[in-house]
Amino acid sequence: MSNPLIGSFLLFLFFVVVVSGYLIAVVVSNQSYRKWPIYRIIFLLLGGTTGIVSVIGPLADLAHSWFPAHMITHLLLGMLAPLFFVLSAPITLLLRTIPVSAARGVTRLFRSRLGRLVTHPIFASLLNVGGLWILYRTDLYQAMHQDLLLFLFIHFHVFIAGYFFTASILYVDPVYHRLSYVYRSIVLVLAIAAHGILSKSLYASPPNGIPMDQAQVGSQIMYYGGDLVDLVIIFLLCRQWYRSTKPRISFTTAATE
Repeated sequence: MSNPLIGSFLLFLFFVVVVSGYLIAVVVSNQSYRKWPIYRIIFLLLGGTTGIVSVIGPLADLAHSWFPAHMITHLLLGMLAPLFFVLSAPITLLLRTIPVSAARGVTRLFRSRLGRLVTHPIFASLLNVGGLWILYRTDLYQAMHQDLLLFLFIHFHVFIAGYFFTASILYVDPVYHRLSYVYRSIVLVLAIAAHGILSKSLYASPPNGIPMDQAQVGSQIMYYGGDLVDLVIIFLLCRQWYRSTKPRISFTTAATE
């Protein structure tokens, strides 16, 4: 890629636009509805900061030439930033900010076949983990450093696929085809296994052009760093599951006890 700064700047601009749009939506929404939770805004800022650090700055620059740094940016861009963005509930904020007619259009989109497909855990897993297998087990990893459009496409894909996968497991925003906790847990376990197998394969057989020592360090970062983020997702899923099964004591029942 003749000038990697162009790609980094465009990715940086993407996150700036997303964060700015979210904050503007908060201001507009707060004028008509109950104040948007501060903790949601904090998650948004964490997600935006994580995404920006992964695409521009010293770490992002180092990722072009040092595979372990690339893997750190992969974890930030494809796992941690999407988790923070999901927890910020952007779709809920969007629906209560835009006009009713537009909100109905967004709702119809999510209820459509395409909307149901991209938010289905199995499809989102294939999009997310399957995309990583294609990236690292083909020549795509080397090619993206030579082509600006491919570089941008892959980075956008990593983030968006990570977002849809996390959103399909953790129901934070409205979901129009709710699947059971058992179903989502099974898909999550399988996705974690596929991610772990990929990281182990990189340890034994590096991508083309990557020195063995860098591949081994990078694969360990991918394996153990991915597990840390997955543990957070597992905890949040179990927390949601527990809350959904926890008996609710009505006022009448409590008064008679």
